[in-house]
Amino acid sequence: MDTYLTGLVTGLGLIVAIGAQNAWVLRQGLRRAHLGWVVGVCIASDVVLMSAGTLGIGFVVERAAWVLTALTRAGVVYLCWFAFVSLRAGLRPDDEALRACGEAGPGLGPVVLTTLAMTWLNPHVYLDTMVLIGSLANQHGALRWLFTAGAVSGSACWFCALGFGARALSGPLARPGLWRGLDLVIGVVMVLLALRLALGAGRGMW
Repeated sequence: MDTYLTGLVTGLGLIVAIGAQNAWVLRQGLRRAHLGWVVGVCIASDVVLMSAGTLGIGFVVERAAWVLTALTRAGVVYLCWFAFVSLRAGLRPDDEALRACGEAGPGLGPVVLTTLAMTWLNPHVYLDTMVLIGSLANQHGALRWLFTAGAVSGSACWFCALGFGARALSGPLARPGLWRGLDLVIGVVMVLLALRLALGAGRGMW
């Protein structure tokens, strides 16, 4: 039980932070749009990544600098594009924002692809899950999978709480002004994350 709880706390500590993935889950929760798919993809991705790290694949990823470099470049480009879309939505007039509140939004395919991009184009996710979680899990020897199960549980609890908690608040928050503010905040977050990736890459990955 101690090993499981340690994994749970570690998983939560790595996931509960402002990031592109969390901002996307929050937005989809407030829109009540394909939320089950979004949460499911996020959890499934962490299951795959953390399991791979526990199997020792993180050792390979840690030394494959060119893979992280390619992911960093793709991640910067994608985050800049998403920031542009979010900032443009946040600066639209009130009448357009009001119409957007009632729109269905992107279909299932684009939503799933965006969720995958927010997860898999972030090089830090590989360092956090495959390398860090994998390394910590293997320190527990025969109990390493129990540690990983705890970390996966932390991921599942967080994404469910964030997404479905946002959906529960979507009614009171369904106002054009708040939606514009949310889009602006998400846009700024994406810009900051893109700068962080680019600067980090400039110090040793580009």
